[in-house]
Parts: sequence; C-alpha cells; structure tokens
Amino acid sequence: MVILTGVSGFIGSCLLTALNQHGYEREVVVVDDFYKLYKDKNTDGKAVREWMHRDIFLDWFEKTTQKVDFVLHIGARTDTALLDTDIFNHLNLHYSQRIWKVCSRRGIPLIYASSAATYGDGSKGFSDDHQLLPDLKPLNPYGESKHHFDVWALEQEEKPPFWIGCKFFNVYGPNEYHKARMASVIFHTYHQIKNSGGMKLFRSHKPGIADGHQSRDFIYVMDVLDIILYFMRNTDKPSGIYNFGTGQARTFLDLAKNTFAAMGIKENISYIDTPEDIRDTYQYFTQAEMQKLRSAGYDKDFTSLEDGVNEYVTRYLTKSNYY
Repeated sequence: MVILTGVSGFIGSCLLTALNQHGYEREVVVVDDFYKLYKDKNTDGKAVREWMHRDIFLDWFEKTTQKVDFVLHIGARTDTALLDTDIFNHLNLHYSQRIWKVCSRRGIPLIYASSAATYGDGSKGFSDDHQLLPDLKPLNPYGESKHHFDVWALEQEEKPPFWIGCKFFNVYGPNEYHKARMASVIFHTYHQIKNSGGMKLFRSHKPGIADGHQSRDFIYVMDVLDIILYFMRNTDKPSGIYNFGTGQARTFLDLAKNTFAAMGIKENISYIDTPEDIRDTYQYFTQAEMQKLRSAGYDKDFTSLEDGVNEYVTRYLTKSNYY
C-alpha cells in the first residue's frame, strides 16, 4: 500500500496518474482536503484504494497496523503571498514531522515535498549539499516552513530507512487549473494571450537585470514524476534532500515567446510593475545544481522549455485536458 498526500493538488494529482500507469491502481490511499470541490477534476476517474481527509489521516496513520510500503507526502500549503505563519507551521511543518516520526518508527520509506523557495534570494547559491542548507534564508513564511522541516529532518537521529526531500523548482504542467494566482507563469501567459492577444510580464526592479530577464529553473511536471518514480524503484540510492530542477535557468521572456509560438500567435509582450506585496521577496534568478541527482544515477535528459511549453499548451491548455 502506498500513501499519497496532496492528491487533489497539481503535482499530487499528476503523481496519482503516474502511479496508476505504473501498476499502482487499487493500492493507493490518497489524502487531501476533499471539501475543496473545485479540485475534483484533478482526480476524476483515477483508481485509489481509499480516500482520507487530511484532518483524520494523521491519527489513522499513527494507529493503523496495515502494511504501508511507501509514503509520498506531496501535500502542503503553497501560497507564497500568505503571511500567516501559524497555517504554515501547522500544515507544512508539524504535519510533516508527525508523518516523519511514524515512517521512522515503522521503517516506511518516505518522499516529501520541499521547495526551491527555501533558497531565498539565491545569495547562498542553489546547492542541495546538506552542510550548506542550515544557512539558507527564505523570503516568505511558505519557504521558511519548508526550510525548517528540511533542517529538522537532517537533525533527527531516527530516520526512515529511505527518504528523499524534493526541492521543487518552478514546476509547470497540467492539473494546475485551480491554483489561480499561484499557477505557473505559462498558465497565466496562455490565458492572457487567449483573452487579450498579449502578455504583460513583470518589469524588473533590480539594477542590471532587464525587463523580462528575471530567470527561473522551469521543470516540466512529467520530469518531476519520473524522478520520483526513479527513487521509488531505487531505494538503495543515498537518502537526502535533492534539487528537482533542470540545472538550466531560462528567462520569463523565453517562456512568453515559446507560449506565443505554441499558440501560433504573433508575439505581443509588454511590462507592468511587480505587485508591491511580493516585490521585496521576489526571486530574480533560480538555477538548481543537479550534480547530486546525477550522482544518484538519474541520467535522463530533462524536457527543454521549448518542448515542455509546446506539449503543455497544445495537449492540455488548449483542450482543457487533465493528466
């Protein structure tokens, strides 16, 4: 039996599809806040063993005697503009700590979602070397909650027999229709172009960086799923916190141009000020160091931004399809 938290969300729902495709059909117990009906299409028609609300899951998990082969803890509160630290401490830190303790006590392998938001403004670099992680300074409560759990996990003497912390960089792809403001820039670009014929990118407020040249390490969700499945199949690899990126930063201007190309529409790009509520904590550059993942034996090429945007737009967004 596999436990998957955050199943109604973007990455979690895609991961459920991947699990179904790889033989995990009636073996997955899925966890989320199932009162949020606007996410239902993310899980429609997918095979699960049991649906469990997140509010009752922890008590069940701590008490059950059923055999659990793997826990995929993808669920989290991910709103980078939210400032309520209590919510993040409850859902991202303390919730994860309880899952970790059960996995450690019962010898259950664990893969959990961390975030590249833990790297803050990037002044400390983007290395997933464990010795460097405690010095990172995230820019918002979401990133802080993920960072605090990473540091806490590394400090624990009692650990799961195999565990992976996934520092997700800028993941994009199908099933993020519900994310509103927090959806990927590709999602917003597509809909802006569709509705207005143009795209407004954030103006740069940092000297030396041109408008539209803010850069991110964009990774297609299909690559993220493949890495997770790789670790599920290879639990002899070193446990630890790993970057989930491509190692290649691309500009938002590149992203917008590729979206126009995928839609077959002439480029029409302009610039607006970055909203004041996120301006001071806005990341201008992220690029994952990927040597650690490569050293763990993952040798597949990552999907290029050109190919990923084209597939996302033509196969999913233009048809409102789910994965």
